[in-house]
Amino acid sequence: MGVPTLEEVARVAGVSRASASRVVNGSPSVGIQVRQSVERAVVELGYVPNRAARSLVTRRNDSVGVVIAEPTGRIFSDPFFVEVLRGISGGLASREMQLVLVMSQSPEEERRAERYLTRGHVDGVILFSLHGDDPLPEHLHSQGIPVVVGGEPPRGARVSYVDNDNHGGAFAAVTHLIDQGRIRIATILGPQDMPAGVTRRRAYRDALRAAGLPLDESLEKGGEFTREGGQRAMDVLLQRHSDIDAVFAASDLMAAGALSSLHAAGRRVPEDVAIVGFDDSIIALSTQPSLSSVHQSMELMGRELANSLLQTIDARDRAVRRVVLETQLVVRESSGGPPTGQN
Repeated sequence: MGVPTLEEVARVAGVSRASASRVVNGSPSVGIQVRQSVERAVVELGYVPNRAARSLVTRRNDSVGVVIAEPTGRIFSDPFFVEVLRGISGGLASREMQLVLVMSQSPEEERRAERYLTRGHVDGVILFSLHGDDPLPEHLHSQGIPVVVGGEPPRGARVSYVDNDNHGGAFAAVTHLIDQGRIRIATILGPQDMPAGVTRRRAYRDALRAAGLPLDESLEKGGEFTREGGQRAMDVLLQRHSDIDAVFAASDLMAAGALSSLHAAGRRVPEDVAIVGFDDSIIALSTQPSLSSVHQSMELMGRELANSLLQTIDARDRAVRRVVLETQLVVRESSGGPPTGQN
């Protein structure tokens, strides 16, 4: 009998070819009865749309580019990225959209990525873990490509974004340490060329001011959102101040590194030094003791990134969509909470 055609689908459904085409291509401007008739005919005949032909008609590729400006090793070892990608993939799955992962670690790789993304290979782009005033979001937006950024976008970029409440979460973490009676509270900072790192540092300072505690920049040390960076930063902080009694680390990976440093120095956690991280990733439950952490739903963030981008693609507009997700402090053993599994 050969491969079923769209004309046969229309004949079996009792509709025009144009109506059958609109149903197959997902057009919303089709009555429910027509849609149901065409869908039954598609199933009955085993019709499979010609993807290339459909792309010519709809001017879409059913693909979304996801750009992560981090080294490959970190992307697949950091639970944050794994969970966000899972969320993006889940958000695209219902629309049968393909995720195309693009990694750029250098200016040349970013230029190559921009060339790929602007040559019609994808319908839209999700960008996250951007550093500094990265021009890529604005460059893509200026060429009419739908763009959504994970986290606050670079200054001047007129693009949609999805973020977590970094200030509220970090403020709650430091306030919790203060409420535990800690007064020499250090912080291990995230990168200061990233909005999340800057905002969490500002929240740390705001919480100290709100409690009437003095600010001391020597109690702050960068850790680059890595376990090794957290351990190095904690080593330096202990050398500077032997009387530190609490630490807020801007990520769980850095907090895990700080725990290793504290154990090596013979400091008991939380008896001598209490510690709180940020992410509430699987790492928080694998440390000894279990790690207090600010919960942010990375998978939900990924789904919201996908949803926001799909809205922009469907609307074919340049509206800026902003989504800020709630965070919540989860108290565990590392800051005086109950052992894991207990209330």
